[in-house]
Parts: sequence; structure tokens; C-alpha cells
Amino acid sequence: MAYTMTPTPPGPIGSQYCVCKVELSICGQNLLDRDVTSKSDPFCVLFMEVNGKWVELDRTETAVNNLNPAFAKKFIIDYHFEEVQKLKFALFDQDKSSTQLYEHDFLGEFSCTLGMIVSSKKITRTLLLGNGKPAGKGMITIAAQELSDNRVITLSMAGRKLDKKDLFGKSDPFLEFHKPGDDGKWMLVHRTEVIKYTLDPVWKPFTVPLVSLCDGDVEKLIKVVCYDYDSDGGHDFIGEFQTSVAKLCEAQDASPLELECINPKKQKKKKNYKNSGIIIVKSCKITRDFSFLDYILGGCQLMFTVGIDFTASNGNPQEPSSLHYINPLGTNEYLSAIWAVGQIIQDYDSDKMFPALGFGAQLPPDWKVSHEFAINFNPRNPFCSGVEGIVQAYSACLPHIRFYGPTNFSPIINHVARFAAQATQQETASQYFILLIITDGVISDMDETRHAVVQASKLPMSIIIVGVGNADFAAMEFLDGDSRVLHSHTGEEAVRDIVQFVPFRNFRNVPKETLAKAVLAELPQQVVQYFKHQNLPPINSEPA
Repeated sequence: MAYTMTPTPPGPIGSQYCVCKVELSICGQNLLDRDVTSKSDPFCVLFMEVNGKWVELDRTETAVNNLNPAFAKKFIIDYHFEEVQKLKFALFDQDKSSTQLYEHDFLGEFSCTLGMIVSSKKITRTLLLGNGKPAGKGMITIAAQELSDNRVITLSMAGRKLDKKDLFGKSDPFLEFHKPGDDGKWMLVHRTEVIKYTLDPVWKPFTVPLVSLCDGDVEKLIKVVCYDYDSDGGHDFIGEFQTSVAKLCEAQDASPLELECINPKKQKKKKNYKNSGIIIVKSCKITRDFSFLDYILGGCQLMFTVGIDFTASNGNPQEPSSLHYINPLGTNEYLSAIWAVGQIIQDYDSDKMFPALGFGAQLPPDWKVSHEFAINFNPRNPFCSGVEGIVQAYSACLPHIRFYGPTNFSPIINHVARFAAQATQQETASQYFILLIITDGVISDMDETRHAVVQASKLPMSIIIVGVGNADFAAMEFLDGDSRVLHSHTGEEAVRDIVQFVPFRNFRNVPKETLAKAVLAELPQQVVQYFKHQNLPPINSEPA
């Protein structure tokens, strides 16, 4: 594709889905030497594919006379899990001061997706010339880091012998936490609840992002103010003090930190003034609030399985009216759903070997109906190589099976759940299972399916259901617990919502990327929710 230069980078695409920003660090090794009297002066240009064209996003500084540059300038990109973000890194030898790339000697390029980079955290690859051949021994190394401070601080506070402010009672104290703003004024960060009628309050523990409390700088001064609550909004000032998060962290469960609450006006007026009470920091803990990208950068693998509905209601695959009919363009709604989800997920699985299972068909040679069979007819090894492998196995199996019924989901859900259950032995967040079920209609084993989903909600597992055709999908909506908690037929509640249902018909006339966004929108949150609930850190997490 042609290189196009744009003075300003395009805005983030689909920003409502954006998880966070990723910083990419670039190094080159053994670059081609294009200069006669000295070594090359390389710089790196980052392109992103937008509507089929490579658009320049940014470029590094020039490393003078260096065939093994480590560029100081970092590339910062909005990361969208639900999108295939194609990137190209092109290196050039600067010859002139021109911004036009054709004025500089080309040293090689490398293309990949952002998903590939973050799932590996760091990759080293061969640089290629325009003809697809290696650019000498030239290599590029790209390292990814999430640009966010994910630390949170949890404080447990109390007070002792605070000043009495109410005429007929004691005080109704609450605390406010402030940090210095850019304008030099104090900015409110957090307010505790009010504790009624007491001079010795004990406030509930609370958690705030460390960035909110002190901009991530534990030495920065913060101000804590104590007030007596008045219902008319004219709260009475009790006292205040300044401290830092580093100081607050001296508090331990066994030895709380005590800080004097001072009223400066009283302090000036009264010679024997000591304080307006004591604020006690009972405990202060800084922990990491891990994001989806923390788990992925930490090495968590997304294990992808496909379940395909081969029941008779789909129609004869040789007839154009069938949902399994492969049209002259080589596709149908089943294949579109496999591509939409698979091309995103495959970046997050290092071996890219995916089990593909079918249900609701009669199989040769005895034509017994099966609700859990390998579509490559190899039950010992149902794995397909990449999304292409799934597509090939699907197309190859169609002429050899008889569509039948009923539509039973529970065997395939339980199949994946058995593997997810083994992964619960893990001590870090290393595996999460995703089952994509593509179906044309009504579930026959609803009670068993509900029970299977409720049990699976306790496991590192999510289920995506794509409904193809024009059937009534009310039962699928019921399994997707967005509006209410799913219960099994015995009354047991799902621990969390793990089902995302999408009817394909809503996406027939929109770009194929839109389906992937809708189907995968909830997945990052489901992954984080599970690992947090199990208190599992990312594999390579740093202490807070």
C-alpha cells in the first residue's frame, strides 16, 4: 500500500470501547548501512491502517551514525481489544531535512497487529524490504507498556476527642481529603461519610486511585480537613493537618498512626491550645487495581473454542436457503461470526491451535447423533491451526454429516468447563477460556444449559453466543445476564455474568468490525472480574 502523510494523527477509532493507552518502545539491530562515509542515521515511522490505507501516526527522533539504535521517543496508541489494529513500523536513513519519506533511504519495515505486541509484551522480528525479502540482517524490537498508574490506596480512619461543635449534642464529624491543584489551590479528592453524635468517630475504610489522591507521588503534600456536618450545608470547621501518602503508609494494623487535628484560629488565640482532637490512621495499604491489559501483558493466554450448530433447522447446506450454504464469495453467517471473533482472539493465544466442535448432527459411520464432536473428525486432537484452520475444517465436514437435532448447548459448555476447571489450580492469571457458540435457534436443553452456565460462572470462562438466521432468540437473551442475574433450574445464582449474546441479523449491513466490537465488548471486564474475585495477580506483576 502507498504511504500517505497526514499532518495530524487521526482520532481514536471507536473510542467508547478504548481500554487504555499503550506506550511502544522501539530498538533496531544490524540495520542496513546506506551511507558511504559513515553509518546510517535511522528514524522509525509508525503507520496504522485506516480504511485500507497506511496513515502515519508518529515518528521517532533520528539516531545519528547508529546501526543499533534505541529510540528515546516512544509511540503512544489507544488500545482497543475489540479491534484488529494493524500497525507498520518503517525505518529510514535520514539524508535531508525533508519530512517527505521518499527523500530518505528505506531501511526496512515490519507489520503486525497491536494485539500481537501486547500479548507478547516484547517482540523481535526481521525487517523486510518492499519486495518481501529480508533487509540484510536488520531486526526490530518493539516493547509494550500500559500507560496508567493502576495503584489504589485503601485507608481506614478514626478520630479521638474531636472538638464539640453542636450546642445540644456532640459533633457529626466527616473528613475531606485535598491535593494541590495546578492553580495552586487545594482540590477536593474524597469525602468520607458523616458519623453522627460522636467525638470519637470510626469511618468506613475507603479506596481511591493513588493518582486521584496525590497524582501518584507518595511524597506530595495532601491536606486532610475535619468538619462537623450541618444539614444547611454550613459545616463547622473542626481542624486540619497536612501529610503525605508516604507518611500515612507508616500506619500498620498493630500500630496506628496518630495525627493532630489543628484549628489555626484557635491555635493563635489560645496559649495553652494543644489540638482539636486526634485523627487516627488505623491502616493504609497501597495495592494494584489490575486492568485487562495488565493480565495480557503479564502473559495471560485466551483459550478459544468454537461450537457450531449443525441441527436440521439450519436447512440443507447444498441449498442457498440454508444458513450453512457457502455462497459464491466463500462465506455465510457462521463463517462471518467465526472470522469476526477469531481474528481478534487469535492474537492472544501463543500456539493459535483452537478446538472446533459441532453439535446436533448425525456422524458417520453409524449415524448416531452427537452434541459434542470434533469437526475435523479427530476426537483426540480437535485442534485447528488458526482461524483459517477452523474455516477449512468447517467447510470440509459439511458434506460428511447429517443435520439432525435437538439443539443441546450443555455438552459443549461442560466440555470447555472441564478444561477451565483444571485452570483453577493456577496461582497466577495464566489462562482464560472463551467459548463461541454459533446457533440458529431455540435451545432444547434449557434447564441443563442454565445449570452449566451457572457452574461455569465460577470458572475462568466466558461464553459468546451469536444467533444466525431470523429465529426467536428470547432464550439467548435470557442467558445473557445483562438485565438480571441468571439462576439455574435449582435456584442457584450465577456468580457473575459470563454470557454475551448477539443476533447476527443486527449486523448484516454494517462493517464486519462492528460485530467483533459488540461481541467482545464485555470480555475484558469479565476477565478482570474473574481474576480479581479469585485474588489472582498477573503472572509478571510488580509489587505496588
